[in-house]
Amino acid sequence: MILLFALLGRLVQIQLVSTESFTDHHINLIQSSVNQRTQVLSVDSGRGKFFDRNGEPLGHEEVPALVLFPFLKGMPWPSKTVAEAAGISERDLLSAVEKAEKPFTYGGKTPLYLTEAQMDEINSLKIPGVFAISQSVAKKMPAEQLIGTLTKWENRKKQLYPDQKLSPEAQVGNTGLQASFDEFLLSEGESKLVYHVDGMGGPLFGIDVKYVEPANPLYPVRVVTTLDAGLQAAAEQLADKYQIQNGGLILLDIATSEIRALVSRPSIDKKNPNVGSENKMFSQAKIGSVFKTVVAAAAIDYQLIKPGRLFDCNLTINGTPDVKRKLGTLDFEESFAQSCNRTFGDLAIQLAGINPDILDNYARKLHITGQSGWQGQIFHTELKQLFKEESGKVWENGTDKKDKRLAAHTGIGQQDVQVTPLAAANMMATIARGGESMMVKAVNKITFKNGSTVVDFPEQTLESESISPYTAMKLQTMLRRVVTDEKGTGRFLQGMPYEAAGKSGTAQTGKMRDGKELYNKWFAGYFPYKNPKYALVAVNLEVPEESGGINPLFQEMVREAYRLDQNKND
Repeated sequence: MILLFALLGRLVQIQLVSTESFTDHHINLIQSSVNQRTQVLSVDSGRGKFFDRNGEPLGHEEVPALVLFPFLKGMPWPSKTVAEAAGISERDLLSAVEKAEKPFTYGGKTPLYLTEAQMDEINSLKIPGVFAISQSVAKKMPAEQLIGTLTKWENRKKQLYPDQKLSPEAQVGNTGLQASFDEFLLSEGESKLVYHVDGMGGPLFGIDVKYVEPANPLYPVRVVTTLDAGLQAAAEQLADKYQIQNGGLILLDIATSEIRALVSRPSIDKKNPNVGSENKMFSQAKIGSVFKTVVAAAAIDYQLIKPGRLFDCNLTINGTPDVKRKLGTLDFEESFAQSCNRTFGDLAIQLAGINPDILDNYARKLHITGQSGWQGQIFHTELKQLFKEESGKVWENGTDKKDKRLAAHTGIGQQDVQVTPLAAANMMATIARGGESMMVKAVNKITFKNGSTVVDFPEQTLESESISPYTAMKLQTMLRRVVTDEKGTGRFLQGMPYEAAGKSGTAQTGKMRDGKELYNKWFAGYFPYKNPKYALVAVNLEVPEESGGINPLFQEMVREAYRLDQNKND
């Protein structure tokens, strides 16, 4: 009797109590029983999809494919007619069906692509278990950290949707745009072909196959990003070519402040998506001499640069002889072009003496602190497009901003200065636009399946004060001289098909590897100089001083942008 009652208790637990969360593994017994008695081929998960600005799919492909069910092997069917319609051999078709244990797409990972005429011909035969359908197939996601990752983790689902009952197979956004736009992207139900089987895998209710799709025909939605598929592909290839292990690049459209391409390394680990999921373009890092652009803007506005003022660039910022870089006596613009530390250390000390908060203020005016990403009210909810965008900083809290030594090191982008590549790119775009500040967008709009718009994301200006048009004009001239000067740190960009302007940066990280100090290497700029179209930042983080240069990557990205623009014009 004890044994019978124990078995009865276990049966009650399985059938009535723990039907949706059995054991510590939280097994959904109802779902498992459904899976056991059905064979299903997913046509589309029902989750929203991402597209580039021109409508090109990102991370998926719509494949017109031939789908076959395993019960065909136990019945007569016109295999020869199907093979002829699909343009394949009957022997290969029958062999594929014979090996099948569940519904499959003919060709597997490299499916057979059918024409529209072939699909119509096959479907007109009305053969049970033979379908020609358009199937959504996943492929490598470009800009993977920007687009983001998904998870089936139950705790994440409960955290996001405590009042909804999502299926165990439902995926929700974990990082990137997948997380920022999860409420729009959440599946309303997948599209699938369903076939009921008995315990031996044979047909349970005849040979009928049902097509199940979401009740709402407007789903799944389409997220139209600002990415350009051509520019993105070029950026990914170049980052791999130059073996960027920690860093990447970001390309903005200057007119709209939209992200056209973004690459972050390391790549996401497919076995453990949490590894590599951090978007380095949104993460702050030591920026080095690129920060001299901020000091230059403040020095111009505070009229610290008198005609004929010269700086001894044979000295370090501490006043000792510089044994590595003896640049001689330089004026302000020459100092900027050749990246003289002494000049900008002295100017930072002078600015701190006027007002300790000047560098903070100008960092905000040039938008390298604070957040640059698009944010605003959507359906009465505050939405931020860019996932976990960091804000950057000039000083640590409590630092004595009047300390001359600390001010000098801050003036050359060292000490506490931390900036995201995104913010550096937006600074270059702001200067190129003549001081006009704009939020950076990654998504233009969301549309329903039928193409009608769910929501638009208009261009928006940043609320903080910006630099004046005069200051922007002076900075434009100085950034261009970095390239044109015979000793300029950007002279490698001379002779480019697009004239470029920009600023280099090499920052000490304080980290060591194999007895060598590691540096962050930056180049931030924009092009073409006279009619600015793109702002570009390339960065290689934590590399030895003698290796990991970023110049070739920046240079080739300029060439690729020119080539692709010419192809579009042709």
